[in-house]
Amino acid sequence: MLLTSAVFIASCEKPNVRMHTIIHEDGWIERQITYSTIMSQEMRDSLWSGDNVCLAEPVPECLNIDAFMGSHTDVEGDTVTTTFSRSFRSPEEMCEQTPLQLNGRHLQSSAKLEKKFRWFYTEYIYEETFNTVADSFKLPATNYADQDVISYWFTGQPNLLEGLNGSEASEKISKMEPFVTQWINDNLFKICFDYIVNHYDSIQNPPVDKEQFVALQDSLANYLLKDEGTDWKAAEELEKFFHSNAYAPFFDDETPLGEGLSEELSNKLNIFWFSVPYTLEMPGMIVSPGTGIIKDGIIHYSLTGERLIPGDYIITAASRVTHIWAYVVTVLIILVALFLFFGSFLPSLTSKNKRITK
Repeated sequence: MLLTSAVFIASCEKPNVRMHTIIHEDGWIERQITYSTIMSQEMRDSLWSGDNVCLAEPVPECLNIDAFMGSHTDVEGDTVTTTFSRSFRSPEEMCEQTPLQLNGRHLQSSAKLEKKFRWFYTEYIYEETFNTVADSFKLPATNYADQDVISYWFTGQPNLLEGLNGSEASEKISKMEPFVTQWINDNLFKICFDYIVNHYDSIQNPPVDKEQFVALQDSLANYLLKDEGTDWKAAEELEKFFHSNAYAPFFDDETPLGEGLSEELSNKLNIFWFSVPYTLEMPGMIVSPGTGIIKDGIIHYSLTGERLIPGDYIITAASRVTHIWAYVVTVLIILVALFLFFGSFLPSLTSKNKRITK
C-alpha cells in the first residue's frame, strides 16, 4: 500500500521494448518489435548452444512472441538486441495477432487503413485503437476528479494548461495531483482489504471475526492512509490497529498469502510500469501525425499503461503519396487542348490574311 512513489520511479525507467509499424503503399503492413538485454559471453554460449533459437534473454513479459513469424538477433559487446517481425495483408489481420500483453492478457487493439485516390495524390489515413484497462481498477478514477482532469493527467489531452505561464501551470497541476494520488492509494488499499477478506478463513486466531473486519473498512482506510507518503510497514500498522500480528502473513512474500497479495498488487503496478515507445512509418509525405511527433519522417507515440487508464488510446496519422505521372498527364492534356484550341483558328486567320493581301 501507499506505493505511489514506486509508480513514479517505475515511470522514469528507460523503456526496453519498442514497436514499429510500417504501412506500405499497396496496403500491406509490417510490424516489428525490438528489445535489448545484457548477456555475457558465457550466458550466450550456454543459452544458444545446439539448436536453440538465438534470442535476447530474458524475453520481456509484455511480449507475445507467438504473434511473429521471424526474428533476428544482433550482438554488440554484451548488449543483445532481438527484433521480431511479421507482415500482414490488412490492419484487421494484424490486430488478430497482437504482439503486446499486460499481466498475461493480450493488449487488444483494432485498426483500420483508408486509401483514397485523389488523382494528383493518394491519401492514406491510419487509425489504431488500444483498448482501455480501466476495468482493472475497482474504484473508477472519475469518482475522484472530472473526466478531463483524469484524461489530462494520464494522456496530456485535452490540454488544460493551454495559455498558462509556468507558475499558473504548476499551481493547477498541484491541485490535480492529490486527487490522482488518493485514487491510486484507495485502489491499492481496496486490493489489500478485499484480498484479506477473501482469505479470512486462512487467518489463525484473528482479533475480530470476518463481519467485524468488513465493518471496519472505512476506519481502517482512514487509519492506514492518514500519513500520506510516509515510509511504514503495513504489517506493523495493522498490528498497532488490532493489537495482533494475525495479518502479518499477508505482507510476507515468503508465505502463500503474502505471495498472492504481492502478485495482485504487482498486476496493478504493472499498468504504470508498462511503456512501449511506438513508431509509425507511413507512405509518402506525412500530413498529420495526430498526437505523435515527427522525427526524420517517422511518427513517434508514447504507448503507456497510464494512457490506457482514462479510456481507449487512439493513434492516428495521415500521409499523401504524390502521383508524378498525374502531373505529367495533366500538362500533356493542357498542351493538347491549347494546340487544338489555337489550331482551330489557324485556317480562318490564314484565309483572312490572304483576302487582305489581295
